[in-house]
Amino acid sequence: MSRYRRSKVPTAPVMMGFPTVVLTTVGARTGVERTHMLGGFPDGDDAWLIVASKAGAATHPAWFINLAKKPDQIWLEVGNRKLRVVADSLQGKEREQALARIAEVAPRYGEYPKKTDREIPVIRLTPAG
Repeated sequence: MSRYRRSKVPTAPVMMGFPTVVLTTVGARTGVERTHMLGGFPDGDDAWLIVASKAGAATHPAWFINLAKKPDQIWLEVGNRKLRVVADSLQGKEREQALARIAEVAPRYGEYPKKTDREIPVIRLTPAG
């Protein structure tokens, strides 16, 4: 995380072969800020896609529960920029198409749905306000 935050560029650093972002949510039960480094994929000029894959585990990652419970308390760091964002969980064909585009850039994301029975959420983050 510290290496990411030392970045002086306004674009998402590439780590593990794909762009990464830092997501901060507020714990649904604790009220404490929680920060996670995730794959972050550009979606147009001012939006990013993240995937609640938890590497194909049977349960959703905690950050996904947090953003659902506290949707007004979500921040995204992209390179050296930090902004408050709004999360939109994609559904149906839009989710499937987004996940396919992500898997083209980062093939591991295409493997995760094969490891679980749950539908893996794809979330679009856009600047708030």
